[in-house]
Amino acid sequence: MSDPSAGSPGPEPIRIADEDLDDLASTLARTIAEVRQHGVLLDRLGGDPDPGGAEEPEAESTDEAEADGPTSVFILAMGGAEYAAELAALGNWITHVLLPVYGREIGSTRPWCARWYEHPEAVARLHGLWLAWQQLTDAEAGLIGPSTWHRDHLDHALAQLRSPDGPFAACTTSPSRPSHRVLATPDQLGAAA
Repeated sequence: MSDPSAGSPGPEPIRIADEDLDDLASTLARTIAEVRQHGVLLDRLGGDPDPGGAEEPEAESTDEAEADGPTSVFILAMGGAEYAAELAALGNWITHVLLPVYGREIGSTRPWCARWYEHPEAVARLHGLWLAWQQLTDAEAGLIGPSTWHRDHLDHALAQLRSPDGPFAACTTSPSRPSHRVLATPDQLGAAA
């Protein structure tokens, strides 16, 4: 048999108008950012799913989605290594995205604590803020996603966290206050009961 493509010329090159190149470059940049974000999420999800060993037989239930997936993506429902990994990822986002962009000057009217991870309310609020950021900065959120994140999530969360009577209120005057503590995970709560 002869190769039918051997005698035919290659496809015509695609020509893009100069005014459309910026749109194409912007779309490509968003796609690359989305792929990187998915890679980070896949790395987190690809960790050791169950360090305890094989699944128990009762994992087979009538609700397959509930048996196969996590019961919650919220950090307060996690324990052990899963909690530690999520807290580390949250800390990375806070250090490299949230604080450099939105971490205004610290004062008695706008406190912040470098040991935010020892404030259970702060961990919960910051994690919720980060989850919303992941969803609303994804390309599928559309062009209005980031604005929605600012209005509906960031502004409210920072107002609560950095209010003069919020979780960091005493941290600007007494960094070693007794309420600094590591958040108890569901594993630890079950062991204490």
